[in-house]
Amino acid sequence: MNLLNKIATIYIAVLAVSACNKINSPAQDEGLMQFDAIHPARTAKAAQSTQAVQTKATDAEFEADDKIGVYITGYEGEQPLELELGGNYKNNNAVIFDGHDWHATPAIYWGNKFEKFDIYAYYPYGDPQSIKEMAFEVAADQTVAETPDYMSGYESSDFLFASCKGVTPEYGKINLKFSHRMSKLTVKLVKGPDYDGELPTKDVNVLILNTVTKSIIDLSTGDVIKHPRAATKNITAKREATDRFTAIVVPQMINYNIPLIEINCGNVCYIVNSRFHFKSGIHHTINVTLNNNPEKVEIEIGGEIEGGWD
Repeated sequence: MNLLNKIATIYIAVLAVSACNKINSPAQDEGLMQFDAIHPARTAKAAQSTQAVQTKATDAEFEADDKIGVYITGYEGEQPLELELGGNYKNNNAVIFDGHDWHATPAIYWGNKFEKFDIYAYYPYGDPQSIKEMAFEVAADQTVAETPDYMSGYESSDFLFASCKGVTPEYGKINLKFSHRMSKLTVKLVKGPDYDGELPTKDVNVLILNTVTKSIIDLSTGDVIKHPRAATKNITAKREATDRFTAIVVPQMINYNIPLIEINCGNVCYIVNSRFHFKSGIHHTINVTLNNNPEKVEIEIGGEIEGGWD
């Protein structure tokens, strides 16, 4: 082989290696902003575990086709730009879970307009008409089951929020640690000493009475308040077990000793009167002891669990 043939052979080999490198490299992902949405339940499990957590999102109760909304703002020097309804780096960009990974639709790239970014995310995905006063309402009937087109009444009520400040491309995948922003109430039914038989497995429903179901949310902080002019409604709680019912409630203070819980067991109705403070991000528990005489119902307000309820 002469010198020219050797040079040509080497050149072709170099081109082939370069071509293979281009095919095998993730060139299409260069500059792509990637996310991992961490459900509060996963955070709670991690806090209880002594092992390194490598849990996939499917183990933390986000499911395939779940969609979060993401807003992204930049910095001018070291000064973060204010989050607004429009005009941000990204405005309510959908990020969808495929069962393994999260994908922004449309894709989001780091770009070169800003060096640092603030990320704001929420779930379930919606169409906010205000950043400081986003309207959100929990479902009045939280027993409604999930369908192929709609979330269940309970899940659609569970507003989650996450933010991550000052991120740069060096961060790699952005971990969005979501937290519950509404309040959760679990009512446990307890059989009293003079209650005949066992607690019924059918024809039982629990209502949370006299609460405001409409809220106002600040998407820059995740803070939630009840709507000041909304009327109160009753919430039908979801049944989790024979003796346990749960509901998502807008954070609010019940200042007066008024009917708070109604329990219907067949033809018998029990009413529980109480003051109560539904706190943001808190799981409250109440034990209600039932007797044959509905007027002898007893209530025990249990503990408060912060953060990662299931």
